[in-house]
Parts: sequence; structure tokens; C-alpha cells
Amino acid sequence: MEEKLMAINKRLFGTFGVRRTANDVLTPEFASRLAASYGTVFQGKIAIGGDTRTTTHMIKNAIAAGLASAGCDVIDLGILPTPAVQYAVKNYYDGGIIVTASHNPPKYNGIKFVDENGIGLKDEDEIAIEDIYFDKEPKRASWKSIGNLFNNDKIIEEYIDEVLKRVNVEAIKKAKLKVVLDCGSGAGCYTAPYILQRLGCELITLNSQADGFFPGRDPEPIEANLQDLIATVKDLEADIGIAHDGDADRTICIDEKGNFVLGDKSFSLVEKRMLNEKNEEGLHKDANSIIVTTVATSTAIYDIANENNGEVIATAVGDLLVARKLMEENGLFGGEENGGLIFPDFVYGRDAALSAAKILEIMATENKKLSELVAELPVYYSEKMKSECTDDKKQEVMNNIAEEVSKLGYEIDTTDGVKIFKDNGWVIIRPSGTEPIFRCFSESDSQEKATEMAKWGISLIEKFKNQ
Repeated sequence: MEEKLMAINKRLFGTFGVRRTANDVLTPEFASRLAASYGTVFQGKIAIGGDTRTTTHMIKNAIAAGLASAGCDVIDLGILPTPAVQYAVKNYYDGGIIVTASHNPPKYNGIKFVDENGIGLKDEDEIAIEDIYFDKEPKRASWKSIGNLFNNDKIIEEYIDEVLKRVNVEAIKKAKLKVVLDCGSGAGCYTAPYILQRLGCELITLNSQADGFFPGRDPEPIEANLQDLIATVKDLEADIGIAHDGDADRTICIDEKGNFVLGDKSFSLVEKRMLNEKNEEGLHKDANSIIVTTVATSTAIYDIANENNGEVIATAVGDLLVARKLMEENGLFGGEENGGLIFPDFVYGRDAALSAAKILEIMATENKKLSELVAELPVYYSEKMKSECTDDKKQEVMNNIAEEVSKLGYEIDTTDGVKIFKDNGWVIIRPSGTEPIFRCFSESDSQEKATEMAKWGISLIEKFKNQ
């Protein structure tokens, strides 16, 4: 039991990269040395890009210096969504570094590292980089071998074109959908409005001016932060509301009635479409009918796969783990329950732009409202809660919870944290890789049961973290 639960001991890296408060912990010196350590492991042409945060330019310039000092050529892609950087790396470069703190508040920034496939690094690569950063010295090229700096401002255009190639543009244009778009003042401002315009949508924008202070709303697209979007969809009688997070790798939808559509619902909707395309239209011939998701995702994903000749593989939480498994298995589609969907033939990472375009395509080709499409999906009820816990206590808390619930006779899964199967549902208790908290997700056949199980999970965390 303890062996399964044992976390790999990393000194810097979280679930995907490094996030810290900017110019406090995440200083230019920190970023430069870390980038040089990465460049020591990943030599060659390294692409860099970032989101709209006020500190991104500072950190990006420090990263460029660190990479060049390690002898890497640096290709600056500018300010753009995380998946656009991953697309560029997958197709043209030897690695990549993305400056973003995704959904975190504006005082944070972060550094995401990807390999030559555009996928977040393997554990062994992260540990090798940490060893160089803390215990050794990065490679320092001679003055004759310092890396060069190039700019590539064409990737955004190419990325937009490639998104449009993957959906039925004419069908979406014909549907004349009214869309309210909320980019949250993040990197999606540079891509999402232009994609929706080219899809012929009647477009209304909120928070679609790039601004690293995020004045309109918090970057995380949760229901509490999207009240303006919900109100606007209802007031203007729009067909759909679309929201992105800070680095535009996640899409959250609001239906025409103003209802917040949970991420696992949009996952199920697109999963169904992808499997139908493979089964009926003969598309995606090079991929297996494998859907990859995490242990924290809804049972509906399994139901949809069973109904449409698909197979589900579950990983620990983290989009880079889902992406890597998709590549290993030559999978069709994957993602997480938070609105992060992965189309592996395009980008080995969550992609907000293609997710939004695909959902519009489904609405257009099936000639149904979003609420109608969601109503056709398997019905489960969920609850999400969290509890603060210092990083040094997380392992002990997980081990104690696993031991206690096993003694109570419950079936558990320790792929990531502790997933407990109980009362026609489940609850998963797992430590965040980016914050000093535990996350507790539950799912059941009624909202009452789901809420009750989440509260039970939180009570277990509280019991053991205070011992």
C-alpha cells in the first residue's frame, strides 16, 4: 500500500512545471538557471512562449539568456496559448518552455517544460534538471558557441489554420451561432476571437483584451468567476458561452439557458463525437479507439466508450500523463474533468481552441442546442471541495487515509491519491501538485450522495492532517 502511494520526491517540479510567486521566488535569476539546467539536458532549438501575465516578458527574457548560455538556439514565439507552443515544438523544434501560471492568480507565474513531442517532461528528466540546478552546474557554452535568438511570429496564424482544418467550417458557418466569448484577458485573446470569426459566428466578447492584471475576472474558469458570462448569454439569448483559462488550454461552456456545463460533460460530448467519427465516417484511421483520462474523471466517460466501441485507460491526474499515454497507445482522444481536452493528432496537450470549435461543430451538425446535447449524456452528480494542507504532511495524510478506509472494507485505487468506491459512486482524495491543498472530488447517482461523500473525504483529510 505505502509503496503505491509513495510520491516521487521532487524539489521544484509540480504536476506540470514550476509555479511560484513572480519576482519573489520566481525571479529572473531562478528562471535563468533553471532554463540553463533544462538546456543542458535538452540541447538544440528550443521554442519559448508565454501568457499575458505582467511578469511574463521578464521571465521569458531570463529563460532565453539561460538557454543561450547552455548553447541552445532560442526561438521566441511571443505571447500565445500554451497549446500553440506545444504545436510548434511537436512540428519544428527540439523542446520548449512556456511561461504561464495557467489559472493561478496574477501574482503567480510559472515555467512549463516540454520535450520534443510537445509533452510535459518525464519524471526522470525533471529530476535530472533538478539535480543540475541544485547539485551541479549547467553547461556553459564558450563565447563562440552561445546560442542564437530568433523570432517566429507566424505560429499563431498556422495554429489557427490547423484548428480550422479539423472541424466542418461550412456547417458551423451555416448554423449562424451566436457566441459569447470570455478569454479572461489571457493568451486566448490572440487566437479565440479570430477562430470564431472565421467560423462565421455572431461574436460577443468579454475580457478579450490582453491584460496581465486580469481585471475582469480571475483566470480560473469556474462557475463563481463566470457570472458575467452567464448573465450575458442569458441577456443576449446567445447559443453558447465559451470561457478559457489564462493560457487557453481549457474550455468551459455555458449553455443557452445560462447553465454552467461541467468539464466532464463537454469531455463526454466530444468523446462521443470522436468515436462516432471513427466508427461511422472512417475518420481518424491511424488511431486506436482508445480514450485516455484520469482517475478523477466521470464514470460517464466509460459509459460513452462502452456504447461506441471505445476503450478507456485511466492515468494519474495531470494532462502531461494523459498526453504521454495517448502517444504510447496511439489513442484517439483524451483529457481531464476540468475542461482540458486533448486531440493527439494535433497537440499532445490540452487545447482550448479546438475544444471550442469541436463543440460548435457538434451543435451545428446535429442541429441541437447545447442543453439538449448535454441532456442526452449519462447522468451523474458530482461535488468538488478542497482542504488546506502543508506539503510536508501530504504523504502521511494519504497513507493514513488509505489505511483507514481499507480497514473499513472499501475498495480503493491508489493510482493518484486515494480513490474510494462507496455507495454507487466514488470519492478521490489527492494532493495538489501546485498548491498546499488537498482536492476532494466525488461522484454518485444523486447530488445528495455526492455532496455527502465529498464532505466525508474532507473529514478524513482534516482528521489526519491535524494529528
